[in-house]
Amino acid sequence: MSSTHSDVSGVTSEGAVWLASAGTYPRSTLSLWAERPTAPLVLPCGTAFDVVNVPAVFGRRMLDRLWDDGPGSGPVAAYRGRILLFAALGTAQRLPSLLRWEEWGSAGEGREDGDGGTRRRYAIPPLLCHGRGDAVTVPALENDDTEHGETAGVLRPESRWVVAPDTGHPWLPGPEILLWAAVRAARSAVSGEVRISIFPPADQGAKVYDVSRRR
Repeated sequence: MSSTHSDVSGVTSEGAVWLASAGTYPRSTLSLWAERPTAPLVLPCGTAFDVVNVPAVFGRRMLDRLWDDGPGSGPVAAYRGRILLFAALGTAQRLPSLLRWEEWGSAGEGREDGDGGTRRRYAIPPLLCHGRGDAVTVPALENDDTEHGETAGVLRPESRWVVAPDTGHPWLPGPEILLWAAVRAARSAVSGEVRISIFPPADQGAKVYDVSRRR
């Protein structure tokens, strides 16, 4: 994974307000964060955002496509080996329908095209879509660097921001954009595309993205 984008802003106060607006009691959420800024919280989906939950490696490929070839992304978090893509409301309902409509299947499978040949299909892993009635764990506003003592920076928290919310009204990708990114990511995996970076791969897990390009 070779992107060289950098998001150095972190979660701003406006971003925290936006996150808290997803809950039933935003002021209580903000008060809790003020007391414990290193504590992750569980917030409901379907009010301020939906979330598309993707395996980590595939999620990184999607982010590469969104930032290198597309419009960028909204906030993105990593949680227990998964990538959480914050998406526009309604995405959780619409994206699975689009995937079924496009008939994306396992790599190596195929179906006949109009000329009697076989058209290759691409592997898209199960995308877990969280909307109204669901909830996700939101990373802390700040990383607790003292938690691991001398190993801080080596052992990464199980929940952290990849692209942090930094505005009160972040742009969120919709289902069509995320479908496009997933298809591009699947095609690049099947084709064995290799991307080259002049930057050293010292900490691949820490790669984040340039929020100045957001819509």
